[in-house]
Amino acid sequence: MKLAFIDLETTGGSASGDRVTEIGLRLWEDGEVIEEWQTLVNPEQTIPHYIESLTGITNAMVVDAPRFDEVAEIFREKVGDAVFVAHNARFDYGFIKAEFRRLGKAFAAPVLCTVKLSRRLYPEYRRHNMDALIDRHGLEPGPRHRAMGDVESMFQFFQCTRSEQGEEPVDQAIQALLKRPSIPSHISPDILDELPDTSGVYRFYGENDVLLYVGKSTNIRQRVASHFSGDHNSSRGVQLSQSMRRVDWTETAGELGALLLELHQIKTLKPLYNRRSRAAKRLVSIALSESEAGYLGAELSWRIDPSSLDQYHGLFRSKKDAQKALQGIAQKNELCNRLLGLESGPGPCFQRRLGRCRGACEGEEDVTRYNLRTKIAFHSMQLTTWPWEGAIGVVEENEAMGRMDIHVLYNWAHLATVHSEAELRDLEPGREPLAFDLDSYKLLVKYVMAPSHRLRVIECPWVPRPEVVWPSDYQD
Repeated sequence: MKLAFIDLETTGGSASGDRVTEIGLRLWEDGEVIEEWQTLVNPEQTIPHYIESLTGITNAMVVDAPRFDEVAEIFREKVGDAVFVAHNARFDYGFIKAEFRRLGKAFAAPVLCTVKLSRRLYPEYRRHNMDALIDRHGLEPGPRHRAMGDVESMFQFFQCTRSEQGEEPVDQAIQALLKRPSIPSHISPDILDELPDTSGVYRFYGENDVLLYVGKSTNIRQRVASHFSGDHNSSRGVQLSQSMRRVDWTETAGELGALLLELHQIKTLKPLYNRRSRAAKRLVSIALSESEAGYLGAELSWRIDPSSLDQYHGLFRSKKDAQKALQGIAQKNELCNRLLGLESGPGPCFQRRLGRCRGACEGEEDVTRYNLRTKIAFHSMQLTTWPWEGAIGVVEENEAMGRMDIHVLYNWAHLATVHSEAELRDLEPGREPLAFDLDSYKLLVKYVMAPSHRLRVIECPWVPRPEVVWPSDYQD
């Protein structure tokens, strides 16, 4: 096994916008160091002051250094067929790929992250950054935040693992980390090296560019790899794998953008292997109202004002589904079938005869108590009215990508996505009525109203508010 221990210093943390300032490389094979190489690199941009302070690499030091295009092929030849080893390898490998990409070239190598190696070999420890490894294993580090200094620390850790754990267990751990999923035969074996570690939507295509599948993830590369790893676990997976000819993807700044784009593309592009919910041409909900005796009862409603959703409970595609939900609520909470509209006629309801109704149908349960129990039973099903007066922009930013997405929403509908606040101010979406979409409602309520997401919201009173039309062609 041949390993290339590599560390880079850069002008910042974004591979798409920052550049390499120093490369350190140490080649190891069969127990011996066979070569070392180090060079400063002119990044062709200014090194920020705080980076100078961190690394000690100044603008004056790199002004006469070679540019990356002058050392790119030297680097490629030295790495050769070795495993690309780095601490937090996604960072260093991502920068190298980005530098080659600027030259119109591709770079690919098997990658081993020593953070992941440490986690695998020493799972009892919580921290696995380089400072933690130096302290825990008593390493003698080179200069921190200089390329060869960090290569030395990383290499010492590797030697330490072989001494503490044994050569064979370490080699087995490395092989397990390097194991790659089997790539479908018609797909380029380098596809996983090309896929980004970012949020977005990916698409699988078959012969004649037929769209087979659309998916989303907060890490496109990882999610696509999981498809390949599991592609023989079901007949559907086997068919998808055998049919696949091409993969492409669209990056987004965050998870919400990926969710919205996936939903839109599944509905509009109709990929063959996605489970698609049929368009809701009719929707029914449950409304609560008081009877003449003051008890809360339920009735089905097909015509709903989308601006007053909180007056209704649940969304169902059919009368049968709504009645099934009502039956479940009645049985679980000992509510009256007649008041819930499940029975008609005089006398006690069927639930009462079974001892599962507390007598509201006969006026024997206190009205206030019954109504309170009913409200509690239906509370989790209450729909959510749009809480803003007009449209909003939900901001997602990805500093590593240098990307901002602002998703413009109104009344649980996605109007547009723009990429700056200036674009948002100039936005004039169409004024055509929008059909209320059940899947969009569920997605946005779940995501936008979740406190854990801590979204930055910009209220947009200047954006026209389109009419949202409720599906209403139900025929009883």
